[in-house]
Amino acid sequence: MNQTAIFWPVLAHVLLVYIVYLVMARRRYFAIKSGEAKVGQYKVRSTEPASSVTVANNLINQFELPVLFHALCLALFVTNGVNYLTLALTWIFILSRYVHAWVHLTSNRVMLRSRAFFFGAVVLLLAWIWFAFHLLGAV
Repeated sequence: MNQTAIFWPVLAHVLLVYIVYLVMARRRYFAIKSGEAKVGQYKVRSTEPASSVTVANNLINQFELPVLFHALCLALFVTNGVNYLTLALTWIFILSRYVHAWVHLTSNRVMLRSRAFFFGAVVLLLAWIWFAFHLLGAV
């Protein structure tokens, strides 16, 4: 298998981060334009309007659990551990991140959002477990 295939899910996550940045910029712009917020409110997150603070919070989420994802992808690449299973697990994780972001930025239904998060966290954990077995030479 081509080991560089692991970087496609990484690029998909990078795309998601930029999409969230665009959504945040758009919401902040329209909050100021509509009078809902003033520029100074963006100095401190606690004074930011709900319409954009949710997006800012999602952006923070994109740099928490996904840090483990990026480290795993690099580790898989370096150790020749990329195979169809690891590729599938990383793509499933990224899909869960897109679902999580979609829910967070639209309805923000906490139960649905948390299910997407925990599903992705479990998938990522399975990928790390597989990586550990790979390092041990067990797979």
